[in-house]
Amino acid sequence: MKHTPFNDIHVALGAKMAEFAGYNMPISYTGINDEHAAVRNSVGIFDVSHMGEFIVKGEGALDLIQRVTSNDASKLTNGKAQYSCLPNETGGIVDDLLVYCVEQNKVYMLVVNASNIEKDWNWMMKHNTAHVEMHNISDKTALLAIQGPNAVKAMQKLTDMDLINLQYYTFCKGTFAGLENVLISATGYTGAGGVEIYFEGNDEQAAMVWNKIMEAGAEFNIKPCGLGCRDTLRLEMGFCLYGNDIDDTTNPIEAGLGWITKFTKDFTNRAAIEKTKTDGPVHKLVGFEMIDKGIPRHDYSIKTADGVQIGKVTSGTQSPSLGKAIGMGYVAKSNASLDAEIYIEVREKLLKAIVVKIPFYTN
Repeated sequence: MKHTPFNDIHVALGAKMAEFAGYNMPISYTGINDEHAAVRNSVGIFDVSHMGEFIVKGEGALDLIQRVTSNDASKLTNGKAQYSCLPNETGGIVDDLLVYCVEQNKVYMLVVNASNIEKDWNWMMKHNTAHVEMHNISDKTALLAIQGPNAVKAMQKLTDMDLINLQYYTFCKGTFAGLENVLISATGYTGAGGVEIYFEGNDEQAAMVWNKIMEAGAEFNIKPCGLGCRDTLRLEMGFCLYGNDIDDTTNPIEAGLGWITKFTKDFTNRAAIEKTKTDGPVHKLVGFEMIDKGIPRHDYSIKTADGVQIGKVTSGTQSPSLGKAIGMGYVAKSNASLDAEIYIEVREKLLKAIVVKIPFYTN
């Protein structure tokens, strides 16, 4: 099992650890609800160094990215990032990812899911017919997500870069916490605001950065946060989780990702995906709130009142912010309208839920 540069810190803090995507990762420290509230109300720090990073550079870099991703990376200028996905050849999704434009037309960084690093690398190389220069820097890149309404104020203490005015989905590079060549982006997976911090360094340097961040955030009661509350936070925002809400079989249009699927360019399996958009998807990913008491879980059946199966739950939890059970799942198009009543089968009982607009949580 792999370890991030912050492993010893997690253990010393008494984190509940578990294997995730081949890494020993913190699930929680003081409890999911406590950490969730810290991020929603102030600031939390997440170690997400298990994520993958690829550098694509040189002549043909943009062309390769354009051919394998659904979004239009030609719109990116220096210092901007975008959310995108890698469509496969059968209408599904290889992975969802972030594309960072370091130098327009020349240098890009792709950030992919930890569980898909090898799969994504192989997919990129398969389509790299022009032999564009690529580097997998995942193992030497540390990544911390500082999230919450006070995150930027706390992190501004550690750099001369203007983080306060950093726009959503933009980034800057410079000196942070004494380290040079640090990339800081106004991105995250919580919907609470904040930044993500990428840097290369040994375990000692990583510990220094962690400690300086904790010191800078002390006045805001910064809390270390694990993957448990990362999941409840993202679900409240209706953000897809690869392996749950999207996978190799789900079409981007069905998943509500039409906004990152641009038909102004050619990309893998464009024709089939465009046909789905034109014809309308047979199934749609919807959000729902439980009316009856019970918590929906991944793979629970979604049915009609008379027990006819119309879909499955992809993600579900008890929302710490809302105090109610919420979930997402694919249902037949005829059952996907807002306020439609659906039923979640929990322990052989049909519990009523209602289709609602996502995000579930708004500030």
